[in-house]
Amino acid sequence: MADDSSRKRKVRGRKIRSDRKPKEGRRAKKELARTASSVGERNGDSPLADPEAIAPDPFVETDAVTSLRDRITGWLDADQPVHLIGPTGCGKTALALSAAARRGRPVVWLNGDEAVDTAALVGAHAGGERYEEHDRFVSGVDKKTQIVRERWVDNPLSVAVREGATLVYNEFSRSDPAAHNVLLSVFEEGVLERPGKRGEDRSIDVHPEFRAIFTSNDVEYAGVHEQQDALLDRFVGVHVEYYDDETEREIVRTHVDLSEDDVETIVDATRSLREDLDIVVGTRAAITAAKGVSVFDGENGTDDDELLTDVFTDVLSPKIAGEGDGIDDLRSKISETI
Repeated sequence: MADDSSRKRKVRGRKIRSDRKPKEGRRAKKELARTASSVGERNGDSPLADPEAIAPDPFVETDAVTSLRDRITGWLDADQPVHLIGPTGCGKTALALSAAARRGRPVVWLNGDEAVDTAALVGAHAGGERYEEHDRFVSGVDKKTQIVRERWVDNPLSVAVREGATLVYNEFSRSDPAAHNVLLSVFEEGVLERPGKRGEDRSIDVHPEFRAIFTSNDVEYAGVHEQQDALLDRFVGVHVEYYDDETEREIVRTHVDLSEDDVETIVDATRSLREDLDIVVGTRAAITAAKGVSVFDGENGTDDDELLTDVFTDVLSPKIAGEGDGIDDLRSKISETI
């Protein structure tokens, strides 16, 4: 190994030393460009997820579930965005994630709410990055140049479009319809325009493997916006209802360790309450009630009508919070049904 003195002899003279500065400046520019382009992928912050990582577990695959998922994946194969519509707690999100995972492509998740706007979908400027370039080519002269580059951060839609990922947009109808205008050109012209972005890369050509799955509650739910017809006309709408009793029992069984008889009793009670009450009683309520029974199980288990009434009252009471004496009325109706 050469000693330090031999290395120093190879770099001598002012011209050789000063020539390094422009090279360092160019390297700094390249590093800045590389860093800006990979923003959002550092520190595990990329919206891209491995399909195996997002696949719901556990996930029940009865004939009813498999048939519905095959419809979704079939439309995706036909390059059609799919809009899953149905009541809360019926399994739309798990179904969407399962269908997305089946494609084997990276998945981008987005949750809709009132705060979602166009920037939250496509990206925005996130401050600037600054560095200095020193030029000492002329002896005794130090020329200093400050370079500032605006840093653009791509958000979920831009990443999904560019990378050919499957976008799962949960609670799509809870976002302001104005935020979704950018989707029109994505599904019609195959181009995503990024408002606020300047330069030649203001638009992104849609990757041929890009697909989208949207989930929404029915329009009568609070906080749900009616989306523009021009956009919905480009979707395929798949309505998701509550599953049959066999599937609901299997779903509860995979989430909670209870006897077959207890699971059957809870699911039967859930389905009866769904018919008798004016509030939504989804499959999620059955799972939660089963967890309650497993914790508060007395001597008679699900044969104890009072225990079942207490559990279902606790599970469903948040849906009528703030309605005065509504809890007493709810408990009375649940008791009658059970």
